Amino acid sequence: MQMQEKTMVNDILAGMNGELVRYSEMIPQTENKELKATLKQLRNACEMSQEELYQMAREKAYYVPADKAGQEDIQHVKSLFSQSSMM
Repeated sequence: MQMQEKTMVNDILAGMNGELVRYSEMIPQTENKELKATLKQLRNACEMSQEELYQMAREKAYYVPADKAGQEDIQHVKSLFSQSSMM
């Protein structure tokens, strides 16, 4: 059974998103400036690749983002965050 292009693209995007999460965890945890700079370069390269693949996936309708949040939803989330910061 052959994998479909859509499945492969979505799998790669999921993997890249996981890589970006790992970089965001590792970068602030290292004190070695050279390692930190290298991790940032790797993260930036991964972000650029992820964005290119994401754009291709959108063009081919492999990925359809959720509808944009309405003003009421945005205000609700803002209020949740402002309430939690007061506690």
